[in-house]
Amino acid sequence: MFANWLRGSNSAAIILAIIRIYLGYNWLTAGWGKLTGGFEASGFLQNAVANPVIGPDGAPVYGWYVSFLETFALPNIGIFNFLIPLGEFLVGLGLFLGCLTTAAAFFGLLMNFSFFLAGTVSHNPTDIFLGGLILFAGYNAGRYGLDRWLVPYLRGNFNKNEDPITN
Repeated sequence: MFANWLRGSNSAAIILAIIRIYLGYNWLTAGWGKLTGGFEASGFLQNAVANPVIGPDGAPVYGWYVSFLETFALPNIGIFNFLIPLGEFLVGLGLFLGCLTTAAAFFGLLMNFSFFLAGTVSHNPTDIFLGGLILFAGYNAGRYGLDRWLVPYLRGNFNKNEDPITN
């Protein structure tokens, strides 16, 4: 019953729009601040490797993620210094405008979980909850945004049985 309300109700769409705009503004400003103020992730990643999340047995809980940070993220820090601010800004823009809302929510959740796995709690649990609601709501979360026009257009063009390259 809740799922049907969340995915189809007009009142849910209004509530989701408020949540989406709030979350989008937070992502947008965080990304913009990093894009314009200079961003360097190596210190954060080195700290995440040196101080991983530790379980009750004293072993790292997310050892696989620490290995990923050591073997891929740190050696390729330039990519991450570019992708993190740009990703935050684009997720924020998508959520704020209601444009490709479910994709923006998905990538926002991906970043939230990445920060969480690195040991940063901050506002990530709240963002994960709100982003999960938006992702679960699907189209209804962007109904009062650009998705109102974009999604039907994309569905109309991608659901045709003709090859767009040859036709």
